[in-house]
Amino acid sequence: MDKTIMLAVAGAGKTSYIVDRLSKEKRSLIVTYTDTNYTNLEKKIRDKFCGVWPDSITLMTYFTFLYRFCFKPFLSDIVKAKGILYESNPNRFAKQDNANYFLSPSQYLYSNRLAFFLEKMGLVAEIEARISKYFDEFVFDEVQDIAGRDFSFMEQLMDTEVNMLFVGDFYQHTFDTSRDGNVNGSLFNNKSAYESHFLHKGFVCDSSTLKKSWRCSTNVCDYVRNNLGICIYSNRSLTDNTNVLRVTDVDQIQKILGNDRIIKLHYQKSSSYGSGHKNWGDTKGEDCYQDICVMLNKTAAKLEKAGQLCGLAPSTKNKLYVAITRARGNVYIIDEV
Repeated sequence: MDKTIMLAVAGAGKTSYIVDRLSKEKRSLIVTYTDTNYTNLEKKIRDKFCGVWPDSITLMTYFTFLYRFCFKPFLSDIVKAKGILYESNPNRFAKQDNANYFLSPSQYLYSNRLAFFLEKMGLVAEIEARISKYFDEFVFDEVQDIAGRDFSFMEQLMDTEVNMLFVGDFYQHTFDTSRDGNVNGSLFNNKSAYESHFLHKGFVCDSSTLKKSWRCSTNVCDYVRNNLGICIYSNRSLTDNTNVLRVTDVDQIQKILGNDRIIKLHYQKSSSYGSGHKNWGDTKGEDCYQDICVMLNKTAAKLEKAGQLCGLAPSTKNKLYVAITRARGNVYIIDEV
């Protein structure tokens, strides 16, 4: 079996790479986490096949995969669940051998324990067999967002006897599919240790195919490498360049803030600033911005002035990386007030 974990960079064309490999003759199961990426994949697949969806291709969001493909065929007649509840179980004293550990009082499965429930019910081998029966390959997009008990479940599915392609950007880990105590709590602390989970399952790690960004210019990629320590390069021509500009002049700041064509990106609480403002991490998967303005909170601004942005907490640094790499054009960096 051909099994690959492909680690990409922002704007490298992860979705296009996945879609380009698809064919009508190959039965492909594609799973992705966010609705945004599901929509992007769906559109590109339809475009590839001239608007006609091939019967050989199945596209699902992650929790749809868990519920419809993994849970319902085996347990729907036994566990009368009504669906998925995207909240954590408030009963921290519930025991794993009790139904209320996995089910809410209204009979909805807690999303952060659904994968664990499938494991506890001894269904992993049967799910692997079901994947092998219906598909020739299993493609997992946005794999960096699989966390907590979901990662443990996915790690077991890596033994499935089909070709596998898992694609993601380690440094775009800004969301978790689930959190449940300290389960896999240190999974994203170290990139090499993260890769080792896949290598131990016989995967080949490919960090070169998608290491260059089509979205970001050379100067933007240089800034990210030099300030965040994230290895990203540009596929764009050296003459097709834009800049990262640190703006301190009050008049220029007001001009940028007043320009509705420039999105303003904040660490958090962007909604309090009105339309045209978003949080850094919430723009992941978006590819529609020319110039952007990154607003630095006090912590980030202090580290930036000292040339120590690498000292940001990993989750914060990842969100800042996501924000900066949305730009096709210039990146304006301003202190938040």
